[in-house]
Amino acid sequence: MSKVVVGVFHDRDQAESALEDLKNEGFEKDISLVARDEEKGGMSMENQDLTEGAFTGGALGGIAGLLAGAGALLIPGVGPIIAAGPIAATLTGVVTGGIAGSLVDYGIPEERGEYYEEQVRQGGILLTVKSSDEHIDEAASIMRNHGAGDVETHRSSK
Repeated sequence: MSKVVVGVFHDRDQAESALEDLKNEGFEKDISLVARDEEKGGMSMENQDLTEGAFTGGALGGIAGLLAGAGALLIPGVGPIIAAGPIAATLTGVVTGGIAGSLVDYGIPEERGEYYEEQVRQGGILLTVKSSDEHIDEAASIMRNHGAGDVETHRSSK
């Protein structure tokens, strides 16, 4: 059975350090990141590819560039975001449900998903890691050690 650990960073450098440590510990393909892209204002960015340099110099482009599948889109009620990792695919084409709906699909309870969506709306950097039961505590510890707040573990629904 797998689980998902979720945490919020309010400091870009801490999020980047946590992401690098998670990758070094073998979690690379299981990490997802969601954050507002403050530099893109209200313009639509759906289907733009961060890995091709579309956001070079952006506030979060470097962090998202550390993960495969990074992209940007406009989420109703949240605004322009950067998403990377497995969760990016669930956000593509979202019309309703937003980030909270994608987190529910991951196994996060709806009320917690709404809370995390609000954290992103307010500028937080959401990081999730999906892993087996025996490794999930290690992922949570790495996130906490790098300053993540609101770190929680939930059973994955996928």
